[in-house]
Amino acid sequence: MASEALTAYRTLLRATRKTFAGDTLMLRESAVEVRKKFEENRHVTSPTDRNRLLEEAREASHFISNMIVQAKLNDRGGYEVRPGKEHAGATLEVPSEELLKKSK
Repeated sequence: MASEALTAYRTLLRATRKTFAGDTLMLRESAVEVRKKFEENRHVTSPTDRNRLLEEAREASHFISNMIVQAKLNDRGGYEVRPGKEHAGATLEVPSEELLKKSK
């Protein structure tokens, strides 16, 4: 089971690194959050609970990889969203310019 948890942990970190490439704050914060969640559940011994947590980690990795698109500031001062082929068929919500400016 430990190797499955390690695989899930690494998969989540890879998903965040790919999705948030170039965004130092999001890379750091997402890595902290992933680590925190795994540490909180380090001592779970029930096979049912472990399997549920591993499935949640797989779902989170899929969500991060396929449902989140990082907006990039362009040279005109606006934000551009460029979904990749992994986002095909997903419904994308594009935040307003005002919301993006507040998050800086």
